[in-house]
Amino acid sequence: MSGIHEECGVFGIYCRDGMNVVSAAYYALYALQHRGQESCGIAVNDDGVIRCVKNPGLVNEVITREAVETLGEGRMAVGHVRYGTSGADPRQNAQPLVVNHIKGYMALAHNGALTNARELREELELRGSIFHMTSDSEVISYVITRERLSSKSIEEAVSRSMDVLKGAYSMVVMSPRKQIAARDPFGFRPLCMGRIGENVVFASESCALDAIGATFERDIEPGEIVVVDEDGVRTDRTHVGVQPKRTCVFEYIYFARPDSVIDGSSVHTARVRAGSFLALEHPVQADVVIGVPDSGIDAAIGFSRQSGIPYGIGFIKNKYIGRTFIQPTQADRENKVRIKLNVVSSVVRGKRVVLVDDSIVRGTTSARIVKMLREAGATEVHMRSSAPAFTHPCYFGTDIDSCDRLIACRYPMDQIKDIIGVDSLGFLSVDSAAKLADNSHGFCTACFDGNYPCDPPKNPGKCQFERRLSEVKD
Repeated sequence: MSGIHEECGVFGIYCRDGMNVVSAAYYALYALQHRGQESCGIAVNDDGVIRCVKNPGLVNEVITREAVETLGEGRMAVGHVRYGTSGADPRQNAQPLVVNHIKGYMALAHNGALTNARELREELELRGSIFHMTSDSEVISYVITRERLSSKSIEEAVSRSMDVLKGAYSMVVMSPRKQIAARDPFGFRPLCMGRIGENVVFASESCALDAIGATFERDIEPGEIVVVDEDGVRTDRTHVGVQPKRTCVFEYIYFARPDSVIDGSSVHTARVRAGSFLALEHPVQADVVIGVPDSGIDAAIGFSRQSGIPYGIGFIKNKYIGRTFIQPTQADRENKVRIKLNVVSSVVRGKRVVLVDDSIVRGTTSARIVKMLREAGATEVHMRSSAPAFTHPCYFGTDIDSCDRLIACRYPMDQIKDIIGVDSLGFLSVDSAAKLADNSHGFCTACFDGNYPCDPPKNPGKCQFERRLSEVKD
């Protein structure tokens, strides 16, 4: 509801005991659906031959009975759910990517965004590479393939690729005999490892492991490469520690599911803590605290506990609504919000309400929700954001790549309050955001303070690879 989206979720499984890898990938992607609802796909390795099904849509729309039959059985699988932060065509840019080169097949599922994708792509194109997609994931696949042609193994090719890839990438790579998980040296995006007996699984979040009955083993360290094959599990730590850890703090605030544990810290606990900090930083006299489903609820509980103001269920979310399309009129856009959320009038009527949401990005959705509360009878609405104000673009895997639509970049705080229509407004401080998790060190907070861990891209833009007719020479 808040208007910011994360790029992707990835999953991989290496099977040793005949387990159904398609079923495991299906349910794991279901658990990761919150990370991407634009497209999804599964690739299966059956004795060195890779079969892949991918399309726009949700997991249950794409992985149908016919798709399962097409995928067949195999020993390994990788899966992907996508919300595109770069590349406009969901069908064209769906993952996993499957590459067939002289040394064999490779399937890739990637989460994140490169900051040097355009430079790498231009270099590859000048050497004859032909691109079919408009996402940086294809750039990664080409770089790995290029390195594989002169490497002794696929893991060596991945390691050499990490010498030139810059930015955010958590990925799972499947070759005919191996499965590899790798996380960029900053650790921007999460990636963890688990087991089901002797079977090894990788996933963007631990909630996917829970969904398939896997036991969480550990997080993949920033810069680490983990290789699984018939000889077991081994790790390459060449790139570990070469950069300071900078996990995206917004994973804890909004992106991840609350039942996940990232780098040893509970997402739910972090969000409750955010609400507690908000109550200390922005106290208010009110009668009830409510949260915007889903990610605002945990912070609302924390605000209530710290402030002593009772918590109430202020909204009912329609759990059965599918994807909705952008509507052409203002009335249709407001109806879209009402379809997804409905106010519990008895909770807010005649009361001073503290409304807690995970973030305020553009302000339009917040204004509509506040209007709904006032129409339901709330006498005052005091809004609190469990994220600091967005004042800078993110280049590491979200769709906020410009300041143009960030309300905090365009208006002063008093004017934002009036635009949203609230009686008071408070954002979590950047200092408190850096203390949300138990491992409160090494967070990226660049979208809040502009302190980028590495150089931003020279040519930012979510459709940076889409060339218009005016740019074509022939």
